[in-house]
Amino acid sequence: MKHTPFTEKHVALGAKMHEFAGYNMPIEYSGIIDEHLTVCQAVGVFDVSHMGEFWVKGPKALDFLQKVTSNNVAALTPGKIQYTCFPNEQGGIVDDLLVYQYEPQKYLLVVNAANIEKDWKWCVDHNTEGAVLENASHHMAQLAVQGPQALATLQKLTRMDLSAIPYYTFVVGEMAGVKEVIVSNTGYTGAGGFELYFYPEAAIKIWNAVFEAGAEFGIKPIGLGARDTLRLEMGFCLYGNDLDDTTSPIEAGLGWITKFVEGKNFINRPMLEKQKTEGTVRKLVGFEMVDRGIPRHGYELQNPEGTPIGVVTSGTMSPTRKIGIGMGYVKPEYSKVGTEICIDMRGRKLKAVVVRPPFRGKV
Repeated sequence: MKHTPFTEKHVALGAKMHEFAGYNMPIEYSGIIDEHLTVCQAVGVFDVSHMGEFWVKGPKALDFLQKVTSNNVAALTPGKIQYTCFPNEQGGIVDDLLVYQYEPQKYLLVVNAANIEKDWKWCVDHNTEGAVLENASHHMAQLAVQGPQALATLQKLTRMDLSAIPYYTFVVGEMAGVKEVIVSNTGYTGAGGFELYFYPEAAIKIWNAVFEAGAEFGIKPIGLGARDTLRLEMGFCLYGNDLDDTTSPIEAGLGWITKFVEGKNFINRPMLEKQKTEGTVRKLVGFEMVDRGIPRHGYELQNPEGTPIGVVTSGTMSPTRKIGIGMGYVKPEYSKVGTEICIDMRGRKLKAVVVRPPFRGKV
């Protein structure tokens, strides 16, 4: 199993460890609910060093990215970030990712840990433009510092004005005495905060400084279990659950990252454009339980008469709402907010209702 620069820290702190995407990762420390609420109310730190990072450089970088990603990369300027996906030729998604524009001809792609090899091969195989590609996944460590006290915690460690970094933008500078740290106003929690990218050699120095700075706010390390419940409460998609090689961005409600602008002939554009115009055979929806129960990935979704209409892709007990919540694909006629649906939980038919995420912050 692969390790991150923080693996020994997790073990020493008593984390429950488990394999994830080939890495030995912390699943939980104090418990998923406690960790989840810590991020919502204070500040928590996630080791996300297992994520993949690719550099795309040179005069052909933009042309290459306009072909392989769905969003309009031409709209970026240095310091800005874009959520996007790699469409495949069959109408599905190779992966979802972030694109950082570093310089006019230099971009950083941040891809899912489980898809690093697959995505790298996809990029290399489709690089007919001749962009300069570099897989830097092993040369970068990453911490996500998330929650309402993340800014106050990190501001102690830098002269950069972190409040001046808008959502989905980044700066590069000194943090905790370490130079060339990427400080990105992004995250997968919906609780606010930053993601820090740095060389693995600086990892422990940064970890120790962040925990010292956040001590007064009750900072805690957070595992992948709470990372999942936090993203699900926001209705953020997880690749391998809500997105995969067979789900189109239009079906998944990601039309907003699929830009049919003039001159952008991205992979499978005609098919996705047709879907946008004519509609799809299924739609990703959020739902919350009316009856008591926790929906899980793979459970069948039915209409009130018991006819199958789709499948649950993600589900959990919401730590903030204390009810079962989930996402799943349904036939379009059942996708309207307020539609009553049922979940087949091992033979028990339980009622749920279609809602528009996020689930957090609702009364």
